Amino acid sequence: MEEQWHEEETLKTFFTDCSPNITDMWEFPLTCSSDSNGSEASEETEISVNIGGVKHILYGDVLNRYPETRLAELVNRATDSTHEDLCALCDDYDDLKREFYFDRDPEAFKSILELYYYGEIHMKRGICPMRFMKEMDYWGVDAEYLDECCISSLNEVQTELAEIAEKVKTILDDLEDDVRVTRGQKCQAFLWKLMEKPESSLAAGVIAVVSFVLILLSSVVMCVGTIPELQVQDAKGNLVEHRALESIETACIIWFTLECILRFVSSSNKLHFVFSFMNIVDFLAIMPYYVVLILGAAQLELADVQHAVQALRILRIARIFKLARHSAGLQAFAVALKSSFKELGLMLTYMSVGIFLFSALMYTLEQSHPETMFTSIPQSLWWGIIAMTTVGYGDIYPKTTLGRCNAAASFLCGIVAIALPVHLIINNFVIVYSKQRVLETTAKHEIELMALRAKNEAQECPESTKMPSQASVGNSSVWDSAGASA
Repeated sequence: MEEQWHEEETLKTFFTDCSPNITDMWEFPLTCSSDSNGSEASEETEISVNIGGVKHILYGDVLNRYPETRLAELVNRATDSTHEDLCALCDDYDDLKREFYFDRDPEAFKSILELYYYGEIHMKRGICPMRFMKEMDYWGVDAEYLDECCISSLNEVQTELAEIAEKVKTILDDLEDDVRVTRGQKCQAFLWKLMEKPESSLAAGVIAVVSFVLILLSSVVMCVGTIPELQVQDAKGNLVEHRALESIETACIIWFTLECILRFVSSSNKLHFVFSFMNIVDFLAIMPYYVVLILGAAQLELADVQHAVQALRILRIARIFKLARHSAGLQAFAVALKSSFKELGLMLTYMSVGIFLFSALMYTLEQSHPETMFTSIPQSLWWGIIAMTTVGYGDIYPKTTLGRCNAAASFLCGIVAIALPVHLIINNFVIVYSKQRVLETTAKHEIELMALRAKNEAQECPESTKMPSQASVGNSSVWDSAGASA
């Protein structure tokens, strides 16, 4: 009993001595808590902010690390400003709770706070980059504080939005009817839509289909015309194309010529039209016919002229490239190849080194064989090209064991060299083609939204009824985002 009494007295003494400290611990004010750097913040610099329902306790010594931001300005005004001045910096302010309210995205605000603690901002996944840029602008944070990975992602989005805005602007140019445009300019615009915009009208679609069919027909006629059984002899005994095929060829050329002239007339920028790649292709497709016609009319019999005529006839194959004008897939493929220039260059470099290496090695290994087919390194380069590209004609082949091992190694290296960049090129094509489809869909959707806004404004203000125009593009979110990138 005595021992139990001593234990109880000891516990009473312990709690009596420690009770002030325990009381102080539970009454420790929030204003004396430490920030992430361990420095205590005073009561005057502590602010409470409510971001979309999420409450944050922030301290002035942390926020003042970036005095140009909204939060730092809020801290500096928190002690000596009126209610109206504080409300100018936030959406609402509670005097009793001393709490600032902001109707902003709480997830984006978490990323904004990273600036004050880590010196840079990393954009969270799932947040729209352009929406996040608006949040940064609202909080007074410069874009230079963004992490490099986020900047590259932002640049891609800005580029896409700029393309969408340009597409919207182009569509509005087609829809807009400017009273200041003269009759001649209206006719020129109508002709341009007829020749360049198959989706603008039924007539434009019919012209595009006819042009596409004639391109295929002329290409088939060019191929069929080289069959000896279908050729006829002229007065000198030379084989020439059949009269029926020449008539079809002439009809196609007349159509292509008329098409090219109408495109040139309807073009607003004649210089740009002349140096455009597709227009150069159009010119090369019809030019050989007229040159041959002129030379034939001049009755020139020189052998050099005849060879020139044959060479010009070969240029007729350029008309197959005219299909790209009517095929979005071919256009996307051309863009994909252009964007894959580095990958293609790397593949060609690797192939060139491999061809030279294996060709020289094959010549060295096969030189001692009495029936060798590799008489020199330049002659071996032909074998190297055939081997590395895995074609394998078989006209030149090794006869020694080491030479065959070298050939097997060249086959494997060629497969690797060709296979590595292929998936990159295919991936670029898929991205470009999908981007084109999304661009068209998004632009049309933006036009529909603008028309809906114009309709709502017309119902509210009947006197301001008008079609969506360039001015309305400036008020759209897409145009604002694209303008930010500019």
